[in-house]
Amino acid sequence: MGSVKDLRILEEPTKEQPGKGRFVFSDRYSVFDWGEMPDLIEHKGAAIALLGAYFFEKLEAMGIPTHYLGLVEDDQVNKISHIKSPVDTMEVKMLRVIKPEVKGDRYDYSPYQEEKGGFLIPLEVIYRNSLPPGSSVFKRLETGEAKPEDLGLEAMPVPNQKMDPPILDVSTKLEITDRYMTWDEARAISGLTTGEINDLKELVNTVNHLITREFAEIGLVNEDGKIEVGFDHQRRLMLVDVLGTLDECRFTFEGLPVSKEILRIYYRDCPWHLATEEAKAKDRQRWKEICPLSPEPLPPRLNQLVSQIYCACTNEITQKEWFKDTPPIREVMAEIKGYLNG
Repeated sequence: MGSVKDLRILEEPTKEQPGKGRFVFSDRYSVFDWGEMPDLIEHKGAAIALLGAYFFEKLEAMGIPTHYLGLVEDDQVNKISHIKSPVDTMEVKMLRVIKPEVKGDRYDYSPYQEEKGGFLIPLEVIYRNSLPPGSSVFKRLETGEAKPEDLGLEAMPVPNQKMDPPILDVSTKLEITDRYMTWDEARAISGLTTGEINDLKELVNTVNHLITREFAEIGLVNEDGKIEVGFDHQRRLMLVDVLGTLDECRFTFEGLPVSKEILRIYYRDCPWHLATEEAKAKDRQRWKEICPLSPEPLPPRLNQLVSQIYCACTNEITQKEWFKDTPPIREVMAEIKGYLNG
């Protein structure tokens, strides 16, 4: 079980062949690496499953391998065009997950040097088309964790700066807390060659372009997002997990956040968030255990508005009214604007 989706294993993956499993996208949500938050967002799981399926099918039509097999309705696996009503379950090919061993204050990635294929690459790749307020880039630059040149920048950026070409960032995937790193370190820990790193960057640019174009058609700006990848058993890059959704990307509508960033903004001013930051500074392995506070549920109306955003985006991108009586994005955002501005 993950913080926002569950995995049902149908066939275990091996070194010789992929397995098969089903993602069940829940109505849970997570911010700031906390894991499951104290309340649910209605219809979120089905909205994510449908939108993820839409983008996987678009990418496969472009000849890009993914682990997607179809959506599950009445225990039958079908493409989105054959699905009659909102579903929250997606069937996927499964790869082995080789977890790095913790040795003292570091992770041992040496097993990846010997692996040939059929495994999850232990990286998340992030594209940044702009740097909206709240982007983790600013915090990393302020603390000295990163320098402008590490991100391909000539000077310190400012909020809302557009990136052309996009910044391609990389972080760990299997450590207890995501950790950004240089591309040289990413190549070293994952066992990828320089050529494979270049192929990975080309892949994320292709995904970024597709998502940017699709959301632009409904008036949204794709600010940033992430992908996860694995190697199939012929050591070809394959897109895994899910992509193009409001959990994996940060979108804006007329400058306002249209994604999980709404939740981050709300919680960022709460005492709980400050407590998590202090706990992470003390112990990045055990920070959640030592954090003295827990998050409170969302205000009911904000919870409802966030649900409507997930549903409206899925309706409008797929051009099908999966979620009846959902107001259009423009109407929902008008109320959220007043809410976030107090």
